[in-house]
Amino acid sequence: MTKSKKKYRRKQKKTFPIIPVAVGLFLIGFAVLAMVSPKTEGNAASLNSVVPVEVNYAAPELSLQNIEGETESLADHLGSVVLVNNWATWCPPCKAEMPTLVAYHNEHSADGFSVIAVEAGEPADVVSQFVQSYGMKFPVWLDPNGAALRAFGNGTLPNSYVIDRTGTVRYAWTGEISKAMLEKYVTPLIEENN
Repeated sequence: MTKSKKKYRRKQKKTFPIIPVAVGLFLIGFAVLAMVSPKTEGNAASLNSVVPVEVNYAAPELSLQNIEGETESLADHLGSVVLVNNWATWCPPCKAEMPTLVAYHNEHSADGFSVIAVEAGEPADVVSQFVQSYGMKFPVWLDPNGAALRAFGNGTLPNSYVIDRTGTVRYAWTGEISKAMLEKYVTPLIEENN
């Protein structure tokens, strides 16, 4: 073995223990951070929720086919409070928030509220299986070409937009929504003029 190779091996042996120590310190730091982070509402799902951005603009003109093959548009829902949720069957945060959206819709649908779930690109049969397994009783639209993502100017999934009874977009979310956020921001809109 040449002198330079011996020197190189000695350097390797000296630096190798640094990597496990650094990884260990990182994991300890992460664990400490997780323990001292404030807990809200007592469940992990609420920690993933984001606060919506307050906006004020006319809902875009958007028409898509639902899973039954019928064309529907946002204009058909004028007079109701609507949460348009852009999602995908393969998206983990989309799957995580769907039970919350289903429960909230079921609780408030009699008050003039609806979720419109716009699936971003999967075929109807795949989406139908998802709809059945999650018990989704609200309109589910198919968006194979990303029309809704372009209409709202947001390609990140999930994203949601709350449209009031007059057709004005009032709130925008990017990321998973908790029930607490829905109650805080959407319920007052449902109760307005109801």
